[in-house]
Amino acid sequence: MTGLARAMWMGIAAVVIGGMGSTKQGGTPAYFTDDERAHVMAYWNEPGRYIVSAPKGDGPWVVRLTPAASIWFLAYNRACGAAKAPPTQQVPQASGTVPAEWEKWVTAKLEYDLARARAAADAANSLAAGRQPSPQPLPAPPPAVPQSLLQAVGNPPPFAAAVAPMSYTVTLDSGTTVSYTDQVPVPKRYAYFRYAEGVIYPGTPLRSLPKQDLEKLFTGAGLTPFEAHVMAAVSPLEGGFDAINTYDTGVVSVGFIQFACLSSGGGSLGALLLREKREAPADFERDFRRFGLDVTPDGLLVAVDPDTGAELIGQPAALKIVQDKRLTAVFQIAGAHSDTFRRMQVREAKQRFYPADDVLTFTVGGKDLSVRVGDIIRSEAGMATLFDRKVNRGTLDPLPQVMSQVMTEHSLTDPKALSAYEREIVSAMRYRRNFLADATLTQPAP
Repeated sequence: MTGLARAMWMGIAAVVIGGMGSTKQGGTPAYFTDDERAHVMAYWNEPGRYIVSAPKGDGPWVVRLTPAASIWFLAYNRACGAAKAPPTQQVPQASGTVPAEWEKWVTAKLEYDLARARAAADAANSLAAGRQPSPQPLPAPPPAVPQSLLQAVGNPPPFAAAVAPMSYTVTLDSGTTVSYTDQVPVPKRYAYFRYAEGVIYPGTPLRSLPKQDLEKLFTGAGLTPFEAHVMAAVSPLEGGFDAINTYDTGVVSVGFIQFACLSSGGGSLGALLLREKREAPADFERDFRRFGLDVTPDGLLVAVDPDTGAELIGQPAALKIVQDKRLTAVFQIAGAHSDTFRRMQVREAKQRFYPADDVLTFTVGGKDLSVRVGDIIRSEAGMATLFDRKVNRGTLDPLPQVMSQVMTEHSLTDPKALSAYEREIVSAMRYRRNFLADATLTQPAP
């Protein structure tokens, strides 16, 4: 090899090796150096940085739905044909015939478990206050679980428990302070509660932000006024730019559209972080890496455990963010103070969830037809309805079936003719909110 060739080879090798970053023992990529992990640990363990305490109130013990019960209720909803209902405060309606004995037994067990948990919480609070607990009457326990219910859903766990929530206060070097309380109160039959140590902060509503600031943000992210109105209309169902939720099936959900990492530890949240890391690396360093958060090239979360310095990737990283509110707080503070992170949320939401350019295929009379959503849905209310569904469910189903049905009922042959029936289509696709009743949005023709 000549000297020139050797120099060229060494230069190429240096670029390749440098681009890979450091590695852990065994060849696993390391996203933080030893010095960086040590810095993260030192930062988060400074005095006053993180305070864990009992919340203020009448007593430390309260009654909450258990995560195990929530999982069981989701299975129950599925057995009843109601699992596809929007995740609202109400008990979802079954789509088929549910044995009357099932619902009667579930209701009786729920009331019994709630009463027993209340009695336990009251007794614990009395003892904590130095008082002798007073006996409380309980309703009669339910009979044995119906065998058909047991076979369909499984053995029910306790539906409620007495728990003692904890409060967490995180203070950054900037002086910014955020606080959380775990054991989030949820509806007594909520089917998506998964992490008792999780927390929620709904964020600052977009409607409370200065109009000129919001318009500047949306314009800077490349939105048209139409698209901005649609996103602003759906956002109240999700949160503000600084919203954070770590108690449900999203695992870690962040921002005005609740970008979630899901059980894989990646999901749309990983894609959001990857977007900022690629498009604004200096801001990503400021917003996330210096606090011990990163993302892999394929969109998995990376977290440094503030107590051990361990580098965690994917699901373990997500669970650490749920457990350690220091890492939770990083997302909230970035959403509150980083214009870059806000713009990235808007751009990622448009690319991932905005449905106008989706092309749907469906069958009418044995013939496959395709149509672009934006050629049919032309009102802000209609687009918000579909955006809401895609954000929450990840899909536009059952829109293809609805379009096929409308074409058949009105004897249409050209799918673009569906635009004349936009209101009918949107009405059939209503999900978490009736945007057809929102006077601030443009509406389809009657």
